[in-house]
Amino acid sequence: MASSAGDQTVRMPAVFIGHGNPMNAIEDNTYTAAWRELADSIPRPRAILSVSAHWYVPGGRVTAEERPATIHDFGGFPPALFNVDYPAPGSPDFAARVCELLAPTPIELDTQWGLDHGTWSVLIHMYPDADIPVVQLGIDETLTPAQHYDLARRLRPLREDGILILGSGNVVHNLHTYAWGRHPVEPFDWAVRFDTRLRELITAGRFDDIAAYEQGGADAALAVPTPEHYLPLLYVLAACTGDDPVTFPIDGFDGGSISMLGIRLG
Repeated sequence: MASSAGDQTVRMPAVFIGHGNPMNAIEDNTYTAAWRELADSIPRPRAILSVSAHWYVPGGRVTAEERPATIHDFGGFPPALFNVDYPAPGSPDFAARVCELLAPTPIELDTQWGLDHGTWSVLIHMYPDADIPVVQLGIDETLTPAQHYDLARRLRPLREDGILILGSGNVVHNLHTYAWGRHPVEPFDWAVRFDTRLRELITAGRFDDIAAYEQGGADAALAVPTPEHYLPLLYVLAACTGDDPVTFPIDGFDGGSISMLGIRLG
């Protein structure tokens, strides 16, 4: 079931994407170009397990539709964005396997959600043909970051089967301080410090410290005022096997307070 190059089994990388503004779905910019380049640089996945910041709900659940809907879970944007459709197939069988891997934690097979913009705004650039099965895993808002990290470690075997574990969020995400005008602004000092420190911790493999981000003082409180955009990172880091090279193929800030950092393990 694993991806292969010749007779050699290839372990699929795990990837975190800072998805930023939903308008990135229909724009061609440095970030979306980097997402395309990242997809071109890794083996073609057999399926994708997406952990999106925008499905943050009580309880564990995973999408189990044959044809997941494209959810436009936002407001105040141009009609062109609401017209976007990303008709990737789902996979009830893959969803069931995710449930098995996460047992004994109960995970509901959900047929009501679909793919939200945290998933499709990125995948529409990475895999524009929408021909790879996509299953989305909900983020259980009742769990602590450490519990999310421990849960996510059970998903690590998926990488050996050609599955791309994709986390979609932003490691710095503060809309209260975001510059909503169209002019570019310099990132806040606290945002840069938190982003830089996070890179250092990832490079050093100090993932427990990353899960304990709430102990990071004032910078962490500003960078992660709510956890939903940060937690998808833990699902990617938990897939690390210990010998994975770590790279940061995408960086930059949007609006001064949203980090667009992208992280590749493997």
